[in-house]
Order: sequence, then C-alpha cells, then structure tokens
Amino acid sequence: MTTAESGITGRSTYRHGDLRRALIEAGVELARDGGPSAVVLREATRRAGVSPNAAYRHFTDRQDLLDEVCGACQSFVALAIEAEQAKITDVPDPLEQAHQVLRAVGVGYLHFALAEPGLFQTAFSASPDMEEATNEERAGESGLTPFQLLTKAIDGVEAAGGIPPERRPGAEFLAWSAVHGLAILLIDGPLRGIDTELRDSLIQRVISMVEQGL
Repeated sequence: MTTAESGITGRSTYRHGDLRRALIEAGVELARDGGPSAVVLREATRRAGVSPNAAYRHFTDRQDLLDEVCGACQSFVALAIEAEQAKITDVPDPLEQAHQVLRAVGVGYLHFALAEPGLFQTAFSASPDMEEATNEERAGESGLTPFQLLTKAIDGVEAAGGIPPERRPGAEFLAWSAVHGLAILLIDGPLRGIDTELRDSLIQRVISMVEQGL
C-alpha cells in the first residue's frame, strides 16, 4: 500500500494558523525519504516556509517533533492493517474468521513496512513505553493503534476457541516480536535483497508460525 492509497499527504507550505500541523506533515515527508534521523526542525521549517525560530512556538526541540511524527507514522501503520482487514469477507466458521483477522494484522504490517520503509522505521523509533503504543493519536480509523489491533485480533482467536486461556497472556508481544523482526530484516537487514517470491513466502510462513505458536 502506498501513502497515496492510505490518504497520507504532505504540503510544502502551511495554512495560516496551522503551523504545528504543517511542521508534522513536513516531518512525515522527511521520515518518508530518510527515516527518523532525517526528521530535524530546521529542515521541517524550511519545507513549511517559515523561519527556524517559528517551530519553537510548537515544539520544544527536535525530539518533540520526532515524537509527533512517530505518532503519525504509527497511525499510518494502523490504517494499512485496517485496509487489509477490510478485504475479509464473511466467513461461516468463527475460528477461521478470527484467524483471517489476525493474519491481516501481520500482512498489513509487513506490506506497509515494505512500501514505506522510512515511515515504518520512524513509527517505532520514538515510543518510550507501552503507554505510547496505546495512545489514541497513533490510531487508525477504528480508534485502535497497531498494537491494539493485534491485541484485539488475538483476543478474537481466543474467544473463538483457538487459544487456550492459559496461553493467552503475553501472546501479543510474542506475535509482534516475530513479525516486526521479519520487517526489519526485510527493509534494513540481510534479507532486503531477496527476490519477491521468497519474500512473500517468508511473510506467509512467519505469520503461519505465529498462528501455530499461540
């Protein structure tokens, strides 16, 4: 999924009275091109068409801006997951339906990472704790963040009888670790140069591995 398909846009100058939003959008564009290290206040203000000092009316420092850009990028990940889940049609078997919802979390997450590596790397670069992973500013249309979408999907599998109650605690952390690890290997690690067929096979196998291991 591209950012255009997700409704992710930017602009070069700000509308009067909306400088904070313009700087965040400029930061998102910087992240898209160069990841979290590219998000700097001076360049964001240049792209917004204002002086560097103007940024300090809205952000205390570069980290403050990066935190906001991180939140915006996480919301884009959530939107990608929701778009994947929206493709699911009604399935008569509740357990299979629940598994499809869970698989869509992994597929949406990984496809976004591949389509927008800069935004993906930025999304999880400035989250200091789990409280931030459940902040509504990082949510998609459903009001859920990527982590919450994963948690809800695993809850659905448990409710459908696919996970014994004693194995449910912490399952979302194990699933997230596996899928996120593959994402990093594919976009910024030794797997980044593999062919498309093998890449797609690995995506499906890791997601299946997570399902079977729950």
